[in-house]
Amino acid sequence: PGTLAILADTLLVFSFQTPLKKTNALIAQMGITFLNAYVPSALCCPSRASILTGKYPHNHHVVNNTLEGNCSSKLWQKIQEPYTFPALLKAMCGYQTFFAGKYLNEYGAEDAGGVGHVPPGWSFWYALEKNSKYYNYTLSVNGKARRHGENYSVDYLTDVLANMSLDFLEYKSNFEPFFMMISTPAPHSPWTPAPQYTKSFQNVSAPRNSNFNIHGKNKHWLIRQAKTPMTNSSIQFLDDAYRKRWQTLLSVDDLIEKLVKKLELNGELDNTYIFYTSDNGFHTGQFSLPIDKRQLYEFDIKVPLLVRGPGIKPNQTNKMLVANIDLGPTILDIAGYDLNKTQMDGMSLLPLLRGDKNVTWRSDFLVEYQGEGYNGSDPTCPGLGPGVTHCFPDCVCEDSYNNTYACVRTLSTSWDLQYCEFDDREVFVEVYNLTADPHQINNIAKTIDQEILEKMNYRLMMLQSCSGATCRTPGVFDPGYRFDPRLMFSNHGVRARRFSAQSL
Repeated sequence: PGTLAILADTLLVFSFQTPLKKTNALIAQMGITFLNAYVPSALCCPSRASILTGKYPHNHHVVNNTLEGNCSSKLWQKIQEPYTFPALLKAMCGYQTFFAGKYLNEYGAEDAGGVGHVPPGWSFWYALEKNSKYYNYTLSVNGKARRHGENYSVDYLTDVLANMSLDFLEYKSNFEPFFMMISTPAPHSPWTPAPQYTKSFQNVSAPRNSNFNIHGKNKHWLIRQAKTPMTNSSIQFLDDAYRKRWQTLLSVDDLIEKLVKKLELNGELDNTYIFYTSDNGFHTGQFSLPIDKRQLYEFDIKVPLLVRGPGIKPNQTNKMLVANIDLGPTILDIAGYDLNKTQMDGMSLLPLLRGDKNVTWRSDFLVEYQGEGYNGSDPTCPGLGPGVTHCFPDCVCEDSYNNTYACVRTLSTSWDLQYCEFDDREVFVEVYNLTADPHQINNIAKTIDQEILEKMNYRLMMLQSCSGATCRTPGVFDPGYRFDPRLMFSNHGVRARRFSAQSL
């Protein structure tokens, strides 16, 4: 069999249907759409590391987008890279493997081997140096640097990735199974659309949901500092960004159409699994935060996940709680690899893809993030003091060193709940009942039943220290859950725990 995974960069779950019409027709309508797919960390590098390793951030130790945060560092290369699922596919399952696009944000950094470093597990390697770009970038072509300029016909990255992928499908061996991972820059900034799409979606603006441009009362201080209402210039900025993001996705739609047609022409389409997902979500004006990710809310942690392939019935939706740590186990399972031999925290989606009845599935998972921030104050916003970062339009800061939190996201027959603790001086807690409050406007931490709070706090501590099988134990609302109040700390107070700095 063949497996193809296409990874978008910061694609909102709520916004992909319109610009990705062909993708919808060729993948979603021919297969399954997971309605509750999440990432355990709403930032590129930790999330991509989770996809590759099948592990939560506290187990792969990539905490942010910097080398110091273990993003593509020498330590990552030594300890995690040899055990990624592509490395196992190639070494243990005889797969020919192909990578094209954005790998990890610091990939190619001089201090970590430069573009000469080709991670184990890839037969063909076309990786972008550093972060998303559309023009004027360097690719590592099997370890050799290749510069690209700004001529649309030969340099536009999404199209370059499409052409390299088509070449691989043309010339690969037909005697070995294959795995392809194509990681597009779109729709990440700088949101440069292909010239033929610059006039598309002229009337599109960011969605005005009930949490758009309102003050985030009862929320963590970083959310409370956003200026409400936003200025007209901020709103124009985020609407422009939203429109350009959609424009960049039209080239991704073309890429997917070309690949599906090529597989069909080769007679391989019916025997190939195709996954389409994103590394994290994105916000545009919710709680008056102009644009970014890194927050604990649905708009940042929820992503699209579409899958078609052998044995998957068309036009299905699935409501099970799935996460990007499940992709590695699923693709290894497809290859027939024994998952008990891995250290992965995720679960194989294969039973769900096949529509098996009586599948025992998780009812919760962990979200964790360690804030980034400089010691100095932001030079463009000197009044804000030290420790904040990503302060744009109107000095609204999107991150800070103590924007460090961990959450349990629960979805069971009876509960749709999120419980979060911040590791800051306030030891701030946020709890949302998403059945009553899907846009997470009302933090119910002070009114929810104390027993639920204690159970969620205990469950959070369990998940923050889990590894492998212990990450898949029953959640608070599963019949098999066991709660021992004697294991609680302090006098029933909610306790936050530092979860990454010490474990690095």
